Amino acid sequence: MKDRKNLLVLCAFYLCGAQGICPQQSAARAPLPASLPGTLGSESGLFDRYRGSPVPPVNFFDSPRLETLIRAGTLYLSLRDAITLAIENNLDVEMQRLTPIIAETDILRAQAGGSIRGITASVQEGPSGLGSTVRGAAGQTQGISTTPVETQSRQQSVSMAAATGASGPPVPSLDPAVVGTAGWNRTNRPQTNTFITGTNELTSTAQLGDLRFQQGFLWGGTASLGLDITRQNTNNLRSNINPATTAGLAFTYVQPLLQGFGLAVNNRFIRIAKNNRQVSDLVFEQQVMTTAYTVARLYWDLVSLNSELRVQEQSLALSERLLNDNILQEQAGTLAPIDVVRARAEVAGARRDLTVAQTRVRQQETILLDYITRQTLDAQRLGTLRITPTDAISPPAQDPVQPFQDLVAEAERRRPELAAALLQVENSRISLSGTRSALLPSLDLVVNGRSNALFGPISSLPLIPGSAGGFIERTADPAFVGGAGTGLSQIFRARFPDYGVQLQLTIPLANRAARADYTRDQLSARQQEIRLRQIEKQIGVDVSNALIAVEQSRAAYQAAEEARMFQEQSLEAEREKYAVGVSTNFLVIQYQRDLAEAQSAEVAALADYAKARATLDRVTGGILERYGISIVEAYRGRISSTTSAPGTPPSPQRP
Repeated sequence: MKDRKNLLVLCAFYLCGAQGICPQQSAARAPLPASLPGTLGSESGLFDRYRGSPVPPVNFFDSPRLETLIRAGTLYLSLRDAITLAIENNLDVEMQRLTPIIAETDILRAQAGGSIRGITASVQEGPSGLGSTVRGAAGQTQGISTTPVETQSRQQSVSMAAATGASGPPVPSLDPAVVGTAGWNRTNRPQTNTFITGTNELTSTAQLGDLRFQQGFLWGGTASLGLDITRQNTNNLRSNINPATTAGLAFTYVQPLLQGFGLAVNNRFIRIAKNNRQVSDLVFEQQVMTTAYTVARLYWDLVSLNSELRVQEQSLALSERLLNDNILQEQAGTLAPIDVVRARAEVAGARRDLTVAQTRVRQQETILLDYITRQTLDAQRLGTLRITPTDAISPPAQDPVQPFQDLVAEAERRRPELAAALLQVENSRISLSGTRSALLPSLDLVVNGRSNALFGPISSLPLIPGSAGGFIERTADPAFVGGAGTGLSQIFRARFPDYGVQLQLTIPLANRAARADYTRDQLSARQQEIRLRQIEKQIGVDVSNALIAVEQSRAAYQAAEEARMFQEQSLEAEREKYAVGVSTNFLVIQYQRDLAEAQSAEVAALADYAKARATLDRVTGGILERYGISIVEAYRGRISSTTSAPGTPPSPQRP
């Protein structure tokens, strides 16, 4: 009996205390401080966990940095300031800031024994912008853009639709729970004779209560410890104790031995959720990198469009100068009127090209401004705000030479999508452990024990007459007569114990669902391995293409620079010949067009070089380091770097 008592006490202690020592109950500290005030793990009172924590609303106001860069309705913007503003204000980045917190909720859910809901994350590519402008062979620039296709965002499928691992045996609830039941009922039963109850109509009322503590464990077992009490008042004349109270302290433990057994099966959701938490950090990092690259591309396009605007202004000035010269010669009678008409047509065309260039600059400013701010463009003064870039493109004398293998190794080390793919492969293997366990038969070990008690007062109902003419005296075991203390004494002394051990075996004869799930999860794991290899191959291709683009764009810029210099010399020579009457007005106009075309090609080639360098930084994963962006500061939404002084002249920017 003493052994049974010790067994019950040990089981109760084990059930109540195991939650505190259960392995893998606390999540590892994540790299990014994913937290919101009053969201997870901040319940200060007992009832807070039943109300839930409200999530703060999103801040749709721009960071204070924007106002420090505005002077007299103009936003003086360096490339680094533009990237910083985008990281602080861009809504794509802001949306990804919530993904790690969503992943945290999955960790919390998995630690409670629930199946995770998973996260779906994708990186948003920024607007493509208008690009640089190149004059065609006929001397005409591109027209004004009127389609929204050039500015719309493109979604790049990057990371994942996180595996939830829903197949396989269910995980027991790891959150402790207290289950209580209270009730009252009345029964009235007619009796066929009075020998058993002493009455023809047996009436009883009962008050019952049950309080049970239950807990699941990571190795698959489930335990419960409960106290139940029933107090019954009856008109049974033969009951010695009335009202009678029955009570019991019961313990039950169920442990799977085959299907659903072990830590690897039952903590798979926790491990997947923690991996998804890391993936959410990597997706955020990639979104920041993509945003920085998009800003660099849009910024250099704006710089090139401003340079193209100056080219058009110079072209108009040359056309007006030729027109004035032709008018003077016509008045002097040395030039035919048709040449003046041709010069006027050239001036009109140059003005048209200037208008197009001005419009494209305004459109590009709108695209860039929308991308680096949170407010709509009609808010306050954003709609009329102009942007003045303070950085100019200045290629270095020689590009740094780095071996291709080193660049690929650097990209593999830094690219977040590769690390995310590795975690996805691990997730698929973890999920496979659940479906593998589901293939096994179900064999459960059930251990139960119960200590019973009965107590109450001697019945005060009338005595039943005996066969000799007297009355039958009521007698009861003194151990049953008493109150709650008597019942507790019986329970903890285990005077009336029940105990047993059972094995429950279930063998599915076809097992088709488990076999299908196992095969499917194996195929999913193979798909993840293929996807990982695709990303590894794509990294090599991206680096190779970026290196080729840098080399070719630099060579194209050098060729365009030489062509522009030769066109300047040719135009000057043709003007001198025209001044002495050995050339024609038509040839001068043609040389002016050729010069404008060469200047435009040089501007476009210079912009292509700058964007090619930015692409190389992106594909090697070093774009954030180049501009001094800390990923932790980016997640917090406030970058500590100082801004450039507004109103400063453009400074060379070496990509």
